[in-house]
Amino acid sequence: MATDQIDGVSHDLVLLLTSEDRDFLVRNNGDQVKVESLKGKKIWLYFSASWCGPCRQFTPKLVEVYDEFSSKGDFEIIFVSRDKGDQLFNEYFSKMPWLAIPFSDSDKRDHLKKLFKVRGIPSLAMLDESGKVLSSDGVQIIKEYGVEGHPFTAEKIKELKEKEETAKKEQSLRSILVSQSRDYVISADGRKVSVSELEGKLVGLYFSLSSFKACQEFTTTLADVYEKLRAKGESFEIVMISLDDEEQSFKKYFESMPWFALPFNDKSCEKLARYFELRVLPTLVVIGQDGKTLHSNVAEAIEQHGIQAYPFTPEKFVELEEIEKAKREAQTLESILVSGDTDFVIGKDGVKIPVSHLAGKNILLYFSAHWCPPCRAFLPKLIEAYQTIKAKDEAFEVIFISSDRDQASFDEFFSGMPWLALPFGDQRKTSLGRTFKVGSIPKLIAIEPTGRTVTTEARNLVMIHGADAYPFTDEHIKEIEAQYEEMAKGWPEKVKHALHEQHELVLTMRRMYICNGCEKEGHLRSFYCAECDFDLHPKCALEEDKRIKDDNKLEKAKPGEGWKCDGEVCSRA
Repeated sequence: MATDQIDGVSHDLVLLLTSEDRDFLVRNNGDQVKVESLKGKKIWLYFSASWCGPCRQFTPKLVEVYDEFSSKGDFEIIFVSRDKGDQLFNEYFSKMPWLAIPFSDSDKRDHLKKLFKVRGIPSLAMLDESGKVLSSDGVQIIKEYGVEGHPFTAEKIKELKEKEETAKKEQSLRSILVSQSRDYVISADGRKVSVSELEGKLVGLYFSLSSFKACQEFTTTLADVYEKLRAKGESFEIVMISLDDEEQSFKKYFESMPWFALPFNDKSCEKLARYFELRVLPTLVVIGQDGKTLHSNVAEAIEQHGIQAYPFTPEKFVELEEIEKAKREAQTLESILVSGDTDFVIGKDGVKIPVSHLAGKNILLYFSAHWCPPCRAFLPKLIEAYQTIKAKDEAFEVIFISSDRDQASFDEFFSGMPWLALPFGDQRKTSLGRTFKVGSIPKLIAIEPTGRTVTTEARNLVMIHGADAYPFTDEHIKEIEAQYEEMAKGWPEKVKHALHEQHELVLTMRRMYICNGCEKEGHLRSFYCAECDFDLHPKCALEEDKRIKDDNKLEKAKPGEGWKCDGEVCSRA
């Protein structure tokens, strides 16, 4: 997408699209079209490439818009390829019904990329009949509005946004689920069920993707809750909003579901994803009996509480929070690590360590995986901290909780760790992930000797303070920060340094950085140049600053009586 502001700038179409030795554009069949013939037309410049996944997904949407309006004769799209070879260009361009800058004219393609400040693709610049840039954010406009955005002017987009706001205020189940061409949802056996049959019920809109493991796992949980609620006679329905782009995947995924769905590739699917500002999968939006949005996503609540989360009202969520609070207060190591007869973790060679043997220790739960680059980068730092802490306090342990994809990867990664682990594929990983809301890895959870949670952000503390962060309590971290504050009181606010002579470096709070001097990681304080994004550890900066000051003193000092100095040596006069 174009990230810099270029809207409103006008261009001469001929100068924009021609070169010294070329006054034409090409079609995918080799035909040439004179640039002159495009004068007076709306022109869209489409920056794209065959190797770009988002581009390949977006191109069919753009084709749909093009097919709708190109017959009017006042509109054309021009492909500006970012491919690396003409074969890839030709294969990708063969699927496009519009024009292109010839692949051979790389100078013009590069010039247009720079002129329109394209930082990422797909990117679509929309120009009006006079060559004025209406929008550099055409991709987003097409994604949001498709053919409904015509004629794609600022006024039209504003009108559509206002309609969306009005629709949200006047929302009903019909306004959400019914389109101009469809007033029904479908069942897994192909039946069409009128949306009117769902009115007056509590309805969950289930945004899902068949290839996404988190959705697959949640579908099983949701189906269990759905069946139990139906058995109790509750008036609750679910409509899946599939984000699949392959019909076979959609059908296979949907065939085992007991609820309804919008048809495959229905235009309302993407529209609803935008309407509800979809941020994460899976998402289950709950629509109340009055057709208004009751909750924007109850997926996490269902994962944690199952049927207890029903009927998803604000009062129910207050009640659930009280339950969670009570669980946190009563939490012990056994309550989170023991499940049925599974009451152990493993050491090297698979030796089983009873969880009871770890009670009374400070524990770090380390969520990680071999395939995850940030996990591999963090591991040496954690090992160093572990060994330092363990040497001082035997009542400390780390437990590795793997997100690896196979036993071999788990074994390889765990072999380099000096601590304990849950066995690969252990079901306790899922419950621990829910308990501590693990949405990303590496994640480090600190558990105190009573079994209560100290912090879910221990990774950041290890990154910043290393072993000094132990035992990770708020009180201890405040003590460390107070020591840094006291140390910083003696530092100058600004320094000069030979590594960055153009600007003074200012003492600045910096959570994490790489020192441009020693190239090591730094935290909390840096002598920093914001203009150049240049950092120095206080130690690196102050050693140089002291040397400069000492040199200045030497320059100002007068030679002793009877001596003369020439800059290299002092000798008797």
